[in-house]
Amino acid sequence: EAARVRTAVAAADDAAAALAHAARDRSDCPSSSKQGQLKPFSRGDLDRAFEDACFALQKGELSGVVETASGFHVILRVA
Repeated sequence: EAARVRTAVAAADDAAAALAHAARDRSDCPSSSKQGQLKPFSRGDLDRAFEDACFALQKGELSGVVETASGFHVILRVA
């Protein structure tokens, strides 16, 4: 499922809007109510695999599927 979401988001004209829609409709994470948006965070605040993926991205870049203890994630770095 996460790989299909990632493929659809990557193919979308507006990746941010596509990911927000997917987060709202498919995620069980508390951030889904905010269309997947997280507050700014520092290293050590979240799951290490998630953080490593986030900090490796450039602004506007979409991650691959990231697996953590809480599930699977697709990350779009916006800042």
